[in-house]
Amino acid sequence: MALNPNEEMKMTYSSVVVKEGKPMVSLTFERGRDMCEAVVPECIVTKNDGFTSEETEAIEQYLRINKKQIILDSKKISGLFNIMK
Repeated sequence: MALNPNEEMKMTYSSVVVKEGKPMVSLTFERGRDMCEAVVPECIVTKNDGFTSEETEAIEQYLRINKKQIILDSKKISGLFNIMK
C-alpha cells in the first residue's frame, strides 16, 4: 500500500548537521500516532513506528526525488541560526 495522498502527514527536518564527519539532514514524518525518522543524503528510514514497509519505501522514494530541495531548505535554517549569532 502506497501513501494515501489524502491523508495528513507532517514532515519536519533539521538544519544541516555533521555526524561522523558527514553532512546530513534528519527528518521526521508523523501521521497521527505513526512516526518514522529518516536521513538525507542517504534517503533511508532509520526508525519506524507504525508505517508499513511499502509506506517507508514510498517515503524513501520521496526523499530520493526531493533530496536536493530538502538540503537547500535545510541550509536556509542553518543560515538563520548563523544570522542570529
